[in-house]
Amino acid sequence: MAIVSEVRKELTEHIIPFWNRLRDDKNGGFYGFMDHDLHLDKNAEKGVILHSRILWFYSNCYLVLGDPDCLDNARHCYEFMRKYCVDPVNGGVYWLMNADGTVSDSMKHTYCQAFFIYALASYYDASKDDQALKLALEIFETVEKNCTDDVAYLEAMSADWKLIPNDALSENGLMADKTMNTTLHLLEAYTELYRVSSDERVLNRLKFQINIFLDKIWYKPESRLLVFFDRELNVIGDIHSYGHDIEATWLIDRACEVIGDDELTAKVREMNEPIVKKIADIAFENGALNNERENDKISKMHIWWVQAEGVVGFMNGWQKYGEKRYLDISNALWENIKAEIIDKREGGEWYSQILEDGKPDAAKPTVDPWKCPYHNGRMCLEIMKRSL
Repeated sequence: MAIVSEVRKELTEHIIPFWNRLRDDKNGGFYGFMDHDLHLDKNAEKGVILHSRILWFYSNCYLVLGDPDCLDNARHCYEFMRKYCVDPVNGGVYWLMNADGTVSDSMKHTYCQAFFIYALASYYDASKDDQALKLALEIFETVEKNCTDDVAYLEAMSADWKLIPNDALSENGLMADKTMNTTLHLLEAYTELYRVSSDERVLNRLKFQINIFLDKIWYKPESRLLVFFDRELNVIGDIHSYGHDIEATWLIDRACEVIGDDELTAKVREMNEPIVKKIADIAFENGALNNERENDKISKMHIWWVQAEGVVGFMNGWQKYGEKRYLDISNALWENIKAEIIDKREGGEWYSQILEDGKPDAAKPTVDPWKCPYHNGRMCLEIMKRSL
């Protein structure tokens, strides 16, 4: 398939070189902000989610490509995170650091802990550094101690693990106690942690998370995932996030592959197969994926991560269910990414989002605490691995 050689080239000749240039050899880690006009702010805050995603990215690039420079960049990122981002008193990782590594925002968010675990598991796989795995398991234990209740996972907390409003993961004018998004990325993190550790405690909680999707998050009558919830996992708002749905299908499939439980895999297929079909039917339009539906309004912006996850999700759907249409959609999304999402300016990477008029959103930066090499880099790596 032509897409395989093309994504490899995009990864090795564009995405990796871009992020290489953001390495901060003075203060450690990577620079945290570049605006839409490609102005780099070397004094900007450094997001812990951003750094976790960079660590995951370079670790997996090394695992797939064998490039020692990628392992060196992963180690450089890991050292910054281990030294500065972990709270030595209360445990867990902070939300945001200053450029020099001092704490800017000490919030503890379960979503952020999840990405830190995800990154450390991959870094351990790449480096065989036992301390990285030890730290990942410590953060896992911290999450299970501080971020759970009798129903599911809590989200936003202060530095000393007291509940605070979940501003960071709430959108659309809603204030959610719990979200599909955080549960999904915990599941993603625990999948990797279980894969590299074979720890039974991690396995048990990973199965618990999958069952939250099956029992509470999956809205079977409409073949979609619910997004925002109150403390008891009652849904709030009427939102359908197309990107999260297609991303969730392949990530939960990956969890099932790692677990190897045939009964659980069959239950997940019953959920995922109609979700993939639903997104293909309602969200794929003019070669791209629309963003979401809120009540009766459909957002038709083309967001970088939604397109990237669509490429993987529909490729996975084709491989799982044999529907040629899904392969065609995956390829079409890649063609659209090449045409409108990849920033062809000297020094650019990918645009964050394309507005409904077809123009890049100049208000959205090229790099910030959320804009990272994880979704697009992972898309390239996944397509390469799936072609083997």
